[in-house]
This record gives sequence, structure tokens and C-alpha cells, in this order.
Amino acid sequence: MRAGFVGLGAMGQHMARNLHQHGLLAAVWNRTPAKAQALATETGCFPAPRLDELASRCDAIVVCISADRDVLEIVECLAGLLPARALVIDCSTVSAGTARKAAELLKSRDSDFLDCPVSGGVEGARDGTLAIMCGGEVAAFERAQPLLKAMGRTVTHFGPSGCGQAAKATNQIMCAGIIQAVAEAMAFARAEGLPLDKLIDTLGKGAGSSWYFVNRAPNMLRGTFPAGFRVKLHQKDLNICRDMAARHGVQLPVIEMTLVHYRRLIEQGYGDEDISSLFRLKSALFENARSRSGSASR
Repeated sequence: MRAGFVGLGAMGQHMARNLHQHGLLAAVWNRTPAKAQALATETGCFPAPRLDELASRCDAIVVCISADRDVLEIVECLAGLLPARALVIDCSTVSAGTARKAAELLKSRDSDFLDCPVSGGVEGARDGTLAIMCGGEVAAFERAQPLLKAMGRTVTHFGPSGCGQAAKATNQIMCAGIIQAVAEAMAFARAEGLPLDKLIDTLGKGAGSSWYFVNRAPNMLRGTFPAGFRVKLHQKDLNICRDMAARHGVQLPVIEMTLVHYRRLIEQGYGDEDISSLFRLKSALFENARSRSGSASR
């Protein structure tokens, strides 16, 4: 199977490299051509200057971009270019409704679409250990196995089109709750004067541990938050989750609280930092309390 890749961001470039390592990557396209050229130089694949040249060289296209409208734009363009029985695998995080629209569009052109959002961070993309949540027809899912297994360790089919995105939305709500708890706990521990390095090592082996604690609590210790999962992107995802919950007539407190906090971080200029920068807001609670206490005692 000859695969093309669209979207060479922090996740996509690593996923494309893993396809190359499995002998599957034929061509790449990116809105910033320099990124496509750099990966092509590294891997020997074709840096397609246009989507039609990408489509003409590939049996399958993997897409990893950031917004619903961009996914539909790419799919609409590919729909008129791909050969019959071509396969489009969208690893972006978008709404279930967008996934269903894309699937219908490609079905009308005798091609298949899978919504296959991923989880595992930049580390998982780099190491080929992503969890991949898939929606779409079973036959298309089976055809996609070589590509999916090149990029991920856990690959699960959840049902028809849109179900992969619903599973990812579930994951994003969990991530919000977990990073809230980790940031809050670490701010509390620092206020208590605990040695945070020892704490991370010990609690990382305890019942309260999680991927986010093990991999992102060290950011809080160092006070630096390099982008693994940007605040702005998780904000976008949680707005999708909020809309999906609203269709059930529900507001979820974790979503609402985290969106408030992300808005504050973005206003303070931290929107491109990792979501572990929530620690900034949690730490400020203790710092402000100390400041008030000091003022009251004078």
C-alpha cells in the first residue's frame, strides 16, 4: 500500500516517519512546503507540491490537521482526485459530525473514510505507540491495518463513522480532569515544602499515578512547559466535547472549568504551552493566599 501524509505538525511528522520505517510512505503534503521538503529529504518520499500530485501516487492518505473546516476542505479536494476504493484515514481530532460528513462525501466517490483520532502525545507519535480510536466500515478498517499498526500500538474499531471521534472526545474529557488534578496536587505539594522530584518518583508508582503525572509533572517541577499538547488545541477539543454534550442537554463541570482556565492561560500568553501549564494557575492560588496573609499580618 502506497500512503500519502497530509499535515506534518508536531504529531504528524513522527507518524509519517513511522509509515516510512514500515515501507509505506510514498508522498507527503503540507501547507508549509518547507516541512514537506525536509521530511522528503530525510525519508526519500515525494514532496507533493499539490494535493492532486499526492493523490495520484497513493492508495491511501493519512490526514493529521487541527480544525474541522480544514479536514472537510482537504477531504472535498481529495474526493475529486482519488482513484476508486482509495482510503482516507483522518487522525485529526474533530467532531463526530465532521467525520460523518467526510465519510458520506467520499462514499459518493467510491472511496472509504475512517475517523482515527489518536492519543499518546508527541512521545507516542514518535515511538509508534499511539492509541488509535477508529470509526467507519469494518472492511475499510481491516484494509487500513498495516497503516494503523505502523503508527500505533493499540488500534480499536468502535463502530460506524463518528465513533472514533466520540471515543477521542471521551479521552479529551479524561485528560482535562487528570491534568487539573495533577496540577492542583503538585501546587499543593510545593506549598507544603515537599521535595517534588522525590514526590514524582514515589507517587508515579502509586495508585494516583497516570500518564500525565509521570510525563508532565516534571514540567511543573522545572517550571517550563514545552508543547506536547498545546493549551489552544485542547481548548478546541473541549469545545467540541462541550457541543457534543449539549446535544444531550448536559453541561459537564470538568469541561466548563477547564475551558475557563484555558481562557485565562491564553489571555496571559501561554496558549502555545503544554496543558501542564495549568500549574501556573494552581500555584498562583497559593501565592495569592500567602500574599494576602502577609498583608493582613502587617
